[in-house]
Amino acid sequence: MSDRPARSNEIQYLSHPHSWMLNRPLRSAWGVEIVAALMLLLSAPALAADSVRINDLVVATPIPDAQREATMRAVRAFYDFWNTGDETLLKQAIASSFTDHTLPPGRPQGPEGPAFASRRFRAAVPDLKVTVEKIIVAGDYVTAHMNFTGHFTGKFGKTQGKGQPVPFIATDLVKIENGRITDNWHIEDNLTLLQAMGVAKVGS
Repeated sequence: MSDRPARSNEIQYLSHPHSWMLNRPLRSAWGVEIVAALMLLLSAPALAADSVRINDLVVATPIPDAQREATMRAVRAFYDFWNTGDETLLKQAIASSFTDHTLPPGRPQGPEGPAFASRRFRAAVPDLKVTVEKIIVAGDYVTAHMNFTGHFTGKFGKTQGKGQPVPFIATDLVKIENGRITDNWHIEDNLTLLQAMGVAKVGS
């Protein structure tokens, strides 16, 4: 096993309770198969110009190949949706029973919720893009940390944008069953976003 630190875009497999401290990729034959399969899943959609970028992927526990592949397809489609606003991708990613456990006021529950949020926000920030900085796959659950970027050129409530950049971060925890996202817990840095948009005052 190499002593070099893990690089960005390098997939890690954490097979030992304390192996996270080593921050090294697994070098066993089985680990190589895991890396090859996941790299294929990550790189194939990258042929599309609007495919979301995933900078770091960690598989925290071993799961069957079929489940792992179905999980990554759902994850890729979900964050490609947030990156593009394409609701066809959202339908590929989430189950009809999809539940938002941190539902913001005014957002409908169920599969319509993310579509509603995307349409509303893209009316204010049409060039919204997302980069997934880290994904951790642990059985049925996936945690994703994201950076959003874009420019406020539209209208948000009564506030008209002036083209200012509006970067903010967000973190998701999703549950995936049978290749579809069934549950979502999420948190966004709304204060930074609203301050950048001029909707909230700095220091408020």
